[in-house]
Amino acid sequence: MSDPDDRKMDNGTSNSVTRRKFIMGVIAGGAVVGAASYGILSPHHAALPPESAGDRLLTLNVNGKLRRVDAMKQETLSQTLRYKLGLTGTKLGCDRAECGSCTVLVDDVPYYSCSVLTHTLRGRKVVTIEGLASPNGKLHPVQQAIVDEQGFQCAFCMSGFTMAAVGYLKTHPNPTRAELAHGVSGNLCRCQDYSKILDALTRGAEYMRRA
Repeated sequence: MSDPDDRKMDNGTSNSVTRRKFIMGVIAGGAVVGAASYGILSPHHAALPPESAGDRLLTLNVNGKLRRVDAMKQETLSQTLRYKLGLTGTKLGCDRAECGSCTVLVDDVPYYSCSVLTHTLRGRKVVTIEGLASPNGKLHPVQQAIVDEQGFQCAFCMSGFTMAAVGYLKTHPNPTRAELAHGVSGNLCRCQDYSKILDALTRGAEYMRRA
């Protein structure tokens, strides 16, 4: 017994085709038309030019030095600092602007570097933990206070807290302990040793006022 799909469809002429071949021809024709329509409706889909190396090159002012880098448009500052410039003092924790371990200063204001696109920083000044000490190696007052107070346990979050505190103290040089705690509240410590951290940062504020 023959397959129903193989029954011939007589079109009134001497030529005839099977039902299966007829359906396959319709589907194939529809696919071609659909593809052509897609190309007409969205000609830019396949016409986007690849990003050139010239588009990615930019100069960053990092720690007082001009650094030429090749950064993709979607690249974050934390990625550029760590993987392009070798400044690994900027730590990557959550990578979504929650923990603060990647905090750096941009024009003296603390920023989560994991949430700032590198290409938005043309003409601005970036300072990382590596840029706090003076050229002769003398530690920044906040860094020295952290050493004196042994303010951190594992110290993974230390650079982020340090940069947040330095930025805060630039505009609030004489904070109370509670105010300083609020000023660095965007930074989290895995070890939860916040009392020692605040002791160290409070001492750092004192050192900065004496400097």
